[in-house]
Amino acid sequence: MPQSSSAKKHGIEQPDGSGPTPKSQRTKMMKSTAEDTEKKSLKKQLKDVEISVPIVYGTVAFWLGKKASEFQSHKWTVYVRGATNEDLGVVIKRAVFQLHASFNNPTRVVESPPFELSESGWGEFEIAITLHFQHDVCEKPLHLFHHLKLYPEDESGPMSIKKPVVVESYDEIVFTEPSEGFFARVQNHPAVIVPRLPPGFSLPPPVPIEDLDKRKRGDTKDNALSQWFTNFSEADELLKLAAARQQVQAHIARLRRHLSLIEGQHQQLKTSPDL
Repeated sequence: MPQSSSAKKHGIEQPDGSGPTPKSQRTKMMKSTAEDTEKKSLKKQLKDVEISVPIVYGTVAFWLGKKASEFQSHKWTVYVRGATNEDLGVVIKRAVFQLHASFNNPTRVVESPPFELSESGWGEFEIAITLHFQHDVCEKPLHLFHHLKLYPEDESGPMSIKKPVVVESYDEIVFTEPSEGFFARVQNHPAVIVPRLPPGFSLPPPVPIEDLDKRKRGDTKDNALSQWFTNFSEADELLKLAAARQQVQAHIARLRRHLSLIEGQHQQLKTSPDL
């Protein structure tokens, strides 16, 4: 089913074991203080706040034409990208693509954006995609499934080496009550949608935007496949709905607080002695 291929193995370098590294007591205390501050930032959740990250996941498959063989008829790429092709590394730490068992090393891990994987083969199958989030997101991995499609819907028509078969799905990852640290880090990032906040809500201080060169490495706007990416025209409407939903939730929360206050006053009247 697949073409034989080799994959790089990523490892973690270990200390050389030449001896212990001396650390001053002050350095240790400063590190502990920094860790405590970070933990508090991660634990503190922002109530009645909801942010979303629009994503698109799918495949682009090219027929190899005269170069095609019985077991290698197509070259294809599976990916997860921002809905407007922005860098998703601000939220996603790694993507794991689970290919068909007939591939060499079927579990492929992509540690940095762009989160994509290219292969070649002859058959269609379902690809499982697992997204692991950055440490301050405090959410479990997200599991997605995409069916690799190599042949066009109209199988009776001629196949073309110039026009690929593109299948994409739009989704929106919604984070409710995010941690203060996560919110501060992503609030100004173009891949993240922050709806209108409740009146009087004070924002955490924004984290400085990363170096421009680093952001360009994960930006998929210049991706070689970008000309084939679907322009999801309904995305703007979906984002507006998300913002409206946030406003409704904030309004409901205010009504509940008001109702609780009225009920408390009512109980006081019931327990007060008659005048």
